[in-house]
Amino acid sequence: MMTTATPAPGRYAIDVPRSEITFTTKHMFGLGTVRGSFRLRGGTISLAEPLTGSRVEAVADASSFDTGNKNRDRQVLSKTLLDTDGYPDIVFTSTGAELDESGAWALQGLLTAHGVRAPVTFTVATAEVDGDEIAVEATATVDRYAHGVTRLKGMAGRRLQLTATVRARRTDGSPA
Repeated sequence: MMTTATPAPGRYAIDVPRSEITFTTKHMFGLGTVRGSFRLRGGTISLAEPLTGSRVEAVADASSFDTGNKNRDRQVLSKTLLDTDGYPDIVFTSTGAELDESGAWALQGLLTAHGVRAPVTFTVATAEVDGDEIAVEATATVDRYAHGVTRLKGMAGRRLQLTATVRARRTDGSPA
């Protein structure tokens, strides 16, 4: 049973099969909504005391981009947009954590996509502790133009609303 509590400081490995990244964006000049997902390859969450010293690194498989529309997905994966043959990974590395004005944790970092690193902030929506596991849901807005992915203006949305739903298990051997 999940309980909301402060997780114990330590190193946690992202449980890839139980984690996901989903997104929504607009297409057709903002008239339609597209929903999709990416798979995570792996990552770590290093929780510190105080929590402001915590760090996260996560790697997503760019070629796992999936909206359920094979033609759209093929075009996004091609050199026209993501160029997943040349840039197979999408990497998030945090640079800091702080409570924002609403009292939510904001995790600032750098997102590298299409070979270009740009700042992004994930806002933690939920965080739960279950023994030596943590479950976190965080959201961010990503501007694809900041990563040099600028083709198909109007046809493909400029901004993606990402939701990372991550489960991680403590790996440093300390009791949680």
